[in-house]
Amino acid sequence: MGKDIEVGTKDYQDPPPAPLFDLEELTKWSLYRATIAEFVATLLFLYITVLTVIGYKSQSEADQCGGVGILGIAWAFGGMIFVLVYCTAGISGGHINPAVTFGLFLARKVSLIRAVLYIVAQCLGAICGCGLVKAFQKAHYIKYGGGANGLSTGYSIGTGLGAEIIGTFVLVYTVFSATDPKRNARDSHVPVLAPLPIGFAVFMVHLATIPITGTGINPARSFGAAVIYGKDKAWDDQWIFWVGPFIGAAIAAFYHQIVLRAAAVKSLGSFKSSGSTAY
Repeated sequence: MGKDIEVGTKDYQDPPPAPLFDLEELTKWSLYRATIAEFVATLLFLYITVLTVIGYKSQSEADQCGGVGILGIAWAFGGMIFVLVYCTAGISGGHINPAVTFGLFLARKVSLIRAVLYIVAQCLGAICGCGLVKAFQKAHYIKYGGGANGLSTGYSIGTGLGAEIIGTFVLVYTVFSATDPKRNARDSHVPVLAPLPIGFAVFMVHLATIPITGTGINPARSFGAAVIYGKDKAWDDQWIFWVGPFIGAAIAAFYHQIVLRAAAVKSLGSFKSSGSTAY
């Protein structure tokens, strides 16, 4: 076999890494516009999805076959992510999740300033989204747990943590793959389709982990629901929904950037031999 040459990427150059700390970024309206977009998107995400969870519990209480079921809940989460990533990708990148932001920060796709502002905006948006649900359906909100995440009976802490790590890895790995600029340079249709695999990743992970933890994979989602619900039960396992997703995001960033994209090897120039050009 000859050299592994990727058609259409001969002249491709990786974009430079985002600055770790750039004060000049604070003077740009684009940063604040993107932060607002993250706030609104996360608010809408929590509003629709938590309403779906509470509606399902309300309908299934009298009729076990009533409501949308776990499949419908998974579709609500995955579908909303698809819609919101499509709407905000060109403005903020469509993170809508602190774990996604953290993974992209580790890969130097966003600066520290932008990452911090995004995470704060996402958490505030989640709180406001859950607050709207409680304001409109207070009785149902309190009665059916406020959509708060928690470790299900019969599962150990290790199982719950593992589910959050693996679930978030699937999501963040999909984000990296779907938005890979090198892949976009080769396949022009990828940017149009990027929100679709990301939404499907959220959908599939929810199908697998709703019975275990209710599915976090998004610290802002778990945090916002716990803040508005306000019961001790919502806070008992809260750390799982931060530690697990952040570990999963870090592993996904390492796997995509270091293993698949061979960032470390490229930086050492190991792919270049004297007198030849690497593609």
